[in-house]
Amino acid sequence: MTKRLLLNLCAVAFVSSTALAGDWPSWRGPHGDGTASGTGFPVAWNAEKNVAWKHAISGLGASTPAVNNGLIFLTSVDKGQNLVTCLDFDGSLKWQTPVGAGVEGKPQKDGTGANPSPVATSEHVFVYFKSGQFACLDRDGKVKWQSNLFERFSEVTSESLWWDLGTSPVLTNDCVVVTLMHSGPSWLVAFEQQTGKLKWKHDRVTDAPVEAAQSYTTPIVTNTKEGQEVIIVTGADHVTCHSAVDGAELWRVGGLNPDQNGYFRSISSSVSANNMVVAPYARGGTLTAIRMGGAGDVTKSHVVWTREETSADVPTPTIANKRVYVVRDVKQDRGTVDCLDLMTGKTIWTGQLPRHRLTFRASPIYADGRLYVTRQDGTVFVLDADGDEFRLLSENRVADEHTVATPVLVDASILQRTERHVYMIR
Repeated sequence: MTKRLLLNLCAVAFVSSTALAGDWPSWRGPHGDGTASGTGFPVAWNAEKNVAWKHAISGLGASTPAVNNGLIFLTSVDKGQNLVTCLDFDGSLKWQTPVGAGVEGKPQKDGTGANPSPVATSEHVFVYFKSGQFACLDRDGKVKWQSNLFERFSEVTSESLWWDLGTSPVLTNDCVVVTLMHSGPSWLVAFEQQTGKLKWKHDRVTDAPVEAAQSYTTPIVTNTKEGQEVIIVTGADHVTCHSAVDGAELWRVGGLNPDQNGYFRSISSSVSANNMVVAPYARGGTLTAIRMGGAGDVTKSHVVWTREETSADVPTPTIANKRVYVVRDVKQDRGTVDCLDLMTGKTIWTGQLPRHRLTFRASPIYADGRLYVTRQDGTVFVLDADGDEFRLLSENRVADEHTVATPVLVDASILQRTERHVYMIR
């Protein structure tokens, strides 16, 4: 055996022994901005190529799986029950736990009773359902604590929102945080991760009219330049920043709905990097960049740029290397991908994906210099993200299955959840 071959074999053994090290703790990945760590992710695949396994899902759900220390967690609603499912990284079922009575999705293709994505730590997985049921399970599938937030905090039902619940829980240093914005009492609440004890509750008040008061966005947890942990919330015509310690509002930006359009509900979440927050709004009509900081209403002082030519209604943008990646999903612009300079908002490149009757619901993911963009039929387009022009590298699909969940990229693998299956692509 040559020395080179021996080194190669040792490298393969090392990769195999550490293959489960990567985590995808929540919907927007390990960094909370739609970027993946690592290299070597697949660029081309299909039903016969590079699919390691597939697992049939019990019931329906659109949540993005969470991955922690080799375990995969996902949610669904099946036969009137909320379900939490745990898979090993080889696709085998580890456990499945019911968490209260489930509520079915509204009669439209993207809606389910399990749209919010789980968030996982080394000890727990936190899940949230359209029924209002919020729960903490341990890694063995045992429910540690749970509460129905609709019954507990508001006279809210699953019909209080015009569409299905979409916001996902997020983690601060010691709490798990959930928000609800609808045409009624809206709030942001934090629970101690270990005990489920209520840490704080902050009522979020705006003057947004009719459906504009409703939001399906997920908050951002980040740190200021001074090291303060904060929570950014987008919806009801405002972006607000809150202290992670007690939920108190630190600053807000308005002006996202200057004409008081009653139907500017928020689905696409904001994304943050480099002390900036980029907020899609107006049903894909505007994209606004905000410099974090200040106190009170900072609309006039901290809005850095606004674009009306590009934005998204549902997919959340991604930020990587001071570039903002936007997948347009509305009307004639459907399938246009824009790469913008984060600091100025100027276009670096733009391009059109193949035209199709279906649109985009999953959010784009940046990994190893590439952008992964998923269409409703499960087709994943891979683009060159770091170049100076639009370049489509591949078009891939394992099955023609309705897809809303965002792909998960860990350990040189892609975990793709469709309506009925989870696929592992390597």
